[in-house]
Amino acid sequence: MKNPFLIGERLYLRPLDKDDLDRCLRWINDPLVTTTLTMRFPMSRTQEESWILSHYKSQSDLPLAIIIKDQDQHIGNCGLHSIDYVNRNAEFGIMIGEKDQWGNGYAPEAARLIIDYGFKQLGMHRIFLHVYSHNERAQRAYEKVGFIPEGTMRESYFHDGRYYDNLIMSILESEWVES
Repeated sequence: MKNPFLIGERLYLRPLDKDDLDRCLRWINDPLVTTTLTMRFPMSRTQEESWILSHYKSQSDLPLAIIIKDQDQHIGNCGLHSIDYVNRNAEFGIMIGEKDQWGNGYAPEAARLIIDYGFKQLGMHRIFLHVYSHNERAQRAYEKVGFIPEGTMRESYFHDGRYYDNLIMSILESEWVES
């Protein structure tokens, strides 16, 4: 394991590194990967490198690489973002970039690792996320982790010629049960 930060059963999470740049760039420029993300424009190598480097200094963002332990394979990224230490809130985000790893249950495991860290180590009270209504697979994964729907931004996401709702889901520290 290379520089593990949080260790789970099948995965570990580690800080993003400059060595991850080419993989991240490939994922972030793949329309199938980003169809459920807010990304609209292609990213250049310089932009992606700048994004990774800017997070080394950030106290309000914690992006981590998702690694399959037995293969030491980087398959995606997850993180807590816009960490608000006063109100004790953070936004959760995740992307499994390796499409051949979709549907293997890695997203919920990675989510549990970082959410547990957010509550127990960072002292968060509420962790929330946004998910588009057409991304039913992600909604099910988030519910498995314990996220509860709390609101809807109606028809706020335009994709492939139609509008979709943006669902807001959250989990409170008092609701968190480590799985």
